[in-house]
Amino acid sequence: GHWIRIKRGVIDNYQLVVPTTWNASPRDDSNQLGAMEKALTGIKVKDSRNPLEVVRIVRSFDPCLACAVHFVTPKGRELEWFRIS
Repeated sequence: GHWIRIKRGVIDNYQLVVPTTWNASPRDDSNQLGAMEKALTGIKVKDSRNPLEVVRIVRSFDPCLACAVHFVTPKGRELEWFRIS
């Protein structure tokens, strides 16, 4: 969705909600997983230093977001962090 407000011929406010806003969302008030988190839950990763399985799933939701992947345990301990440049 895109919303735009114009005042005196100039853009005053521009707001958009894109698929990633919904798909990469955190858990809701009922603790239900967002779509991307749900898709990633329980997948097997052969090589944590080259997590192709994770990147492919994330990329299916947003091709740019896959470059920001990092691994954490269910308790929040970071396992791996990747920066692609």
